[in-house]
Amino acid sequence: MKGCTVALDHIGGRQAAAMIVDGRLEEFAIDAPDDAPPQAGAIFRAVADRQMKGQGGIFLKLPDGGSAFLKQVSGVVPGQRLLVQVTGHAESGKAVPVTTRLLFKSRYAILTPEAPGVNISRQIREDAERVRLQTLATACMQGEAESMGLILRSACAGMEDALIADDIRLMRDLAERILADTEGGPDLLLDSPGAHHLAWQEWITPVPDEVIDRLGSFGPLGVEEMLDALLLPTVPLGNGASMAVEPTRALIAVDVNTGP
Repeated sequence: MKGCTVALDHIGGRQAAAMIVDGRLEEFAIDAPDDAPPQAGAIFRAVADRQMKGQGGIFLKLPDGGSAFLKQVSGVVPGQRLLVQVTGHAESGKAVPVTTRLLFKSRYAILTPEAPGVNISRQIREDAERVRLQTLATACMQGEAESMGLILRSACAGMEDALIADDIRLMRDLAERILADTEGGPDLLLDSPGAHHLAWQEWITPVPDEVIDRLGSFGPLGVEEMLDALLLPTVPLGNGASMAVEPTRALIAVDVNTGP
């Protein structure tokens, strides 16, 4: 099977997405279970709780009794409201890692509060295209606060002006609404993207030849069999070589057998 196919399906009632390139599973995403900690990309209004001396950070209160940890802060006092974004995964019972450097990301654009400037993805190298996109981006950011920056992503190459402009407008509206929502207790202001949205937003290289969005789309493509193979500890490397990948509590152990 040649080409790039993106399939959107469900596993166990949760959204899941798979990218298959030339018959090989290259990307896979699935929604976290309902009881999972907040996922990367979610934006919260948090309340500062207590400083952690010696750890260079502060604990924050999240909704429903949750907690987050913000590194390398100064001038933050208990009770202060902060807008923060989840940066990674937290182990069960641990505080969620967050940052105050928010990013509002879509398929074509990334808005960067407190990081001004208009920038074009370096993957777009054609001079005429960069000039077109720079002109378009500057026009789309007219009237925006000087502290708001914009990055146009590689997916913009060759796309119509109107499509990119609409995308920027939607991100501007979202960012402005969230940045103004600073009053009140801990609250979730923007949830992390689901698996289907993540695929649309991030899987832009290579450009899919086909997108299949229906229940049962994984079956004919063999996605579940590919996932089962990923869960096996032994990985064939060709020519009789293999490696064993085994997680421990402290690290991931990789043992390579070079074979003959």
